Parts: sequence; structure tokens; C-alpha cells
Amino acid sequence: MSLGTITAARIYTGQESGEDGESYRLSFEDFPYTAISKTYNVNMQTPDSAGTATAMVTGHKTNSGIINLSRDAKRGICNSVNSHKLKNIFELVYQEGLSVGVVTTTRITHATPATVYAYSPDRNWETDGLLSKAGKDGGCSDIASQLIDQSHRIQVALGGGLEMFMLEQYGGKRQSEDLINKWRSLYPYGKYVTNKKTLMSIEASSDTKLLGLFASNHLPYVLDRGDEIPSLPQMTQKAIEILSTNPKGYILMVEAGRIDHAHHKGNANRALAEVRELDQTVANTLSMVDIRDTLIIVTADHSHSFMMNGYAGRNSNILGLSRDENGQINKDIDGHVYTNISYSNGPGSKHNDDELSDKMVFDKDYKQNALIPLESVTHSSEDVVVSAIGPKSWLFQGFVEQNYIFHVMNEAFGFSKNE
Repeated sequence: MSLGTITAARIYTGQESGEDGESYRLSFEDFPYTAISKTYNVNMQTPDSAGTATAMVTGHKTNSGIINLSRDAKRGICNSVNSHKLKNIFELVYQEGLSVGVVTTTRITHATPATVYAYSPDRNWETDGLLSKAGKDGGCSDIASQLIDQSHRIQVALGGGLEMFMLEQYGGKRQSEDLINKWRSLYPYGKYVTNKKTLMSIEASSDTKLLGLFASNHLPYVLDRGDEIPSLPQMTQKAIEILSTNPKGYILMVEAGRIDHAHHKGNANRALAEVRELDQTVANTLSMVDIRDTLIIVTADHSHSFMMNGYAGRNSNILGLSRDENGQINKDIDGHVYTNISYSNGPGSKHNDDELSDKMVFDKDYKQNALIPLESVTHSSEDVVVSAIGPKSWLFQGFVEQNYIFHVMNEAFGFSKNE
């Protein structure tokens, strides 16, 4: 979710709401404090989600592809694990008697949500069927197994990725133990849910234990989602209802992870719709919590090579062809039309620009123009925005290293006073 993505999503959300797009305000744009986060990994100028999420939750930058391990760990090497573990904010919270939750629109074992509970030298080891031979020989535990093994400290976990927990003979990707049955045996009074209706019917209490897996893989995009799949605001609402029954408090990670996936496809329509859902989630959250004792941080783990182009006139449809202030089509020096949004690389480089039309570019499957031909749009190296409100939010000012985010959370909880 780059700054450009936020700008485009603001215009998109305003236009979809029948308001002026350019002057519209997303919910987190009204947060009083803002900082700029530097996203690079220790070994990469252009980062990935495992390294960036680890920085945010542990206070330490690390290498690309590694989850909750220090910079000295080697990707894919199991003996890197035990000696290089980094304690994260979720462990600290649990140890102090607070509750922990994670909500995502991706697989629950995907890189960012995995940082809530897992240690892995390779983000791709989401299930035992994906472990390398070296990983198996070295005794590494896959990420799905670690979620179940650490489930005693996670009260609420909601997302996709059921296939990572199910055996291959039943359509999953596991080669050994069925992890859903294992979770049920550990928590006979726990609630395991797979659809929206059942999720929303659960009554919150301090002893509610909830695991929800709503898709075999990632949750469908907002624009493709059926009625049986809960939205990000609905999952977040239920998580807050349950977690807030703990009088000591809680920490909750909420990830609109499919913004990233739509960007990878060069599909701005779906990406901006996902940001709009995140905006709704933040707005709903603000209505549920007391901001005097609740710190809310909205940020991105990294950016994408996403761009908005000149010179579009005011109120131009953000997804449409570029037109000037008089409504005339803008063209490049070769006489080709172009869209208001493009990517510096990706699958959209294959367009025949002479055939572009409004009907084509408004289609939800349209892949935006791209300069460099690649199968997938890459991440970007640029900084991202941090917006914050609540206790200690004033600590977010200026340009900061991404791992600084952990230290603000640590300070807000008061843990730093105990060190």
C-alpha cells in the first residue's frame, strides 16, 4: 500500500461513494500522527513481506523471506532457527496476560500473519508438503503446525488457507497429521468456523477460542466474494468483540493482504477495492474502541511499482483513460492513449494500446499498462506511510526505520518500563 495507492484509493472510494474523489478522506487520513517508514530488508533494497513484517513485530530488521529470525539466520537452513529467534510483540503481550488475535484476507500461514506465531527460515514452508528435504531432515516445523502448537496464546485467528491444515487425500496439502482435528482435540469447547453466518453468530466471552478458515487458499477478492465469505470488517468486528472481553487488553493484527496480490497482477481495480475495504475496517474499528486506551496503527509492509500519470483533469475516473480538464483524451508521443494508473513493470506491458477503450479499462480483470514486461508486478523499494491514533501515537513523526514500529507498540503497552 504505497502512498500512490492511498491517493488512488482515496479518489476511487470517493468516486464509488458518489462524492468528489480528490478531496475525499479515508478514515485513517484523519489520524493525528504520521511517519514515513523505511522498508528495506537487511539483504535487499526491495523488500518482501516476511522481512518487513518481522521488523514491525520484533524491532529488528532481518533478511528477505525469513520470519521472526535475526539477520544472522540463513534462508532455508534449519539450524538457523533456535539460535536466532527474535521475541515479538505478540509473545510479550501474551506473557503479560493480554489476549492475542490475527485477522487476514490471505492464508493465515502467509508471511505477514505468520509473524504473529511462527519462526521460519523460509516463508514458503507453510505446510509440511512444502517443506524442502533439507527442512525436513533438519527438523524444521512448518508454519501451519506452528500455528496449532502456539495456539494456546492466540485467542482468535481468522483468514484463509484451509488447504495448509488438511491432508492431501482430502484436498489439502498436508502429508501428515490433520491439523484441524488436532486443534479441535486441544480445544473441545473451541469454535472452528468456515462461513460468515456461523462466525457472526458466535457470542463473545473471555473463554471463547476461535479459529476461522474461510477458503482453501486466500479469501476471494472483494469484487469476487460470495455471501458465505466474511468481509474484513466483519472478521475484525468479531475479533475485537472477543478480545476486548479481557480486562487487561489485547493486541490484534489485521491484514488486508490482497491489496498486495492484486497489485502483483497489475490489477488496480481489485487493489483499490481492497483498500476501500481496509478503510471501512478502520472506520468500524474506531467506532468500537475507546481511543483513549487503544493505539491503532495503519501502515504497509512494503510498496509496489504503482504509478498515477499526468495530466488528468479533475474528477477523471481514476480507473479510466487519461483525459485533460476539457475531457479530451491524453496521448503519448506516439499517439497512443494511456490510463490514469499504470505500473512500471508487470503483465500489462502486452497491451495493444491502439485498442484501449473505457469499456476495456473499467473491466475488473483489466491489467494496467506496464513499462517493463514481467509476469508479476514487483514490490517497490520506496518508503510507506504510517498513520496512528491513540496512546503514544505522537511517537510517529518524521522518517523512521520500519522496526521502530515495534518500539512504539512496546512503549504504548508499558513493557519498556519493565526492561
